[in-house]
Formats: sequence, C-alpha cells, structure tokens
Amino acid sequence: MIFFLNQQQTPPPPPPAAPLAHGGDGAKPGAQGPAARAEGPKTPSDAITPATGTFTKQQKKYLEDRVPEGMDPAAVLQTGQETCDRLRYLVKADRDTAVGAVATEEIPDAAAAVTGLCPQHQDLVDEAAYAYPDGTHTGKALRPGDYRSVSPTQNCSWEITGAGGKQVSADTSTTGKSRTITIPKSARTFTSTGCYAWLPEGDRG
Repeated sequence: MIFFLNQQQTPPPPPPAAPLAHGGDGAKPGAQGPAARAEGPKTPSDAITPATGTFTKQQKKYLEDRVPEGMDPAAVLQTGQETCDRLRYLVKADRDTAVGAVATEEIPDAAAAVTGLCPQHQDLVDEAAYAYPDGTHTGKALRPGDYRSVSPTQNCSWEITGAGGKQVSADTSTTGKSRTITIPKSARTFTSTGCYAWLPEGDRG
C-alpha cells in the first residue's frame, strides 16, 4: 500500500488511457471508496496511525471521522490522494471537464479531498457548486444566467419551464459540441439529459 508520509513522496500520475466515462442519463454516481464518510463506528482520531512512518498534520486532519473501525487509514488516505491526482490530471487536459466531474460527483468525495489534501484545486469545487449536472433542477436551486454544456453526448437535450409548467425553451443537440443556454429569472424547472453538466458563464455572484 502506497501513501504519502511526511517525506512528501509523489505518486505516479493517473494513466492517460483512463478518461471519465459518462452516459448522460441524468443519474449521479454515488460516492464510493473508503474516502467517503462511511456509516458505522469510526476509528478515534488519536488512534489513526500508519503501519510505518507518520501522517502529516494535514493528512491526519483529513482522516478524522473518515476511517471505519478495522480499516487501514492508509487506504482511506490513498483514495483521497488519488482523487487529487485525478483532478490534477483533468485540469491539465481540460479544466471544464474537471469542474464537470466534480459537479456530477463522477469524482466522488472531491470537496473533502480538496479541502484536506489539495486546496490548490478549491476553485474547481467552488465553480462546481454553481454548475448543473444532468437531471432536474427546481425552485431555489435555479440561478438565472448563461451556462455552457461540458462534454455533451450526441443526444444532449434540455428544457426550461416557467410557472404552471409552461415551456420557456427546449432543444436537442446532436453534434456533441458545447452549447450555451440562458436560464431566465422566470424559470421554475430546468431539465437536462445527455449533456453531462452545465457550467456558468461569466460572473457567478
């Protein structure tokens, strides 16, 4: 098992032949792996120690309330570090895809890994909070503005409805290329299928 100790070792980068795969069916993958906050009893923070070496203060803070009893804390740490590695790889390849992967939870537990292990990627998490993954979004979750699709499939469709379910706009793109839409203040529901994620254009405030 490989994990960072206070010697600041650097793991190998994620293989470039393992891109994200998404089906655009509107479903969010659930958080998986030991990095997610699993249910059940956790190892007390003062008992979280590696088999060899020591954890840094930052690593130990990340592991608090995250290691199920009986699990090797190094495995939990490694999963978090792999999340950071994947984000770093995606940012270099395409930043929008990295933000979309966080927004759709295709990279599970990304916010916790970034906060605890790779805060240099906090901007990705912050932007993802304003994005819309495939699915149906209603009420206060809707924010007026312009949005661009990220990694859409060749069957990317969306619909915006207003009060009483009246359709405001709807369309389907079969090009697989990014499209830009506007969510108006009158919107009550926004539904997206096969578009992966929509990121805000310009000012998000």
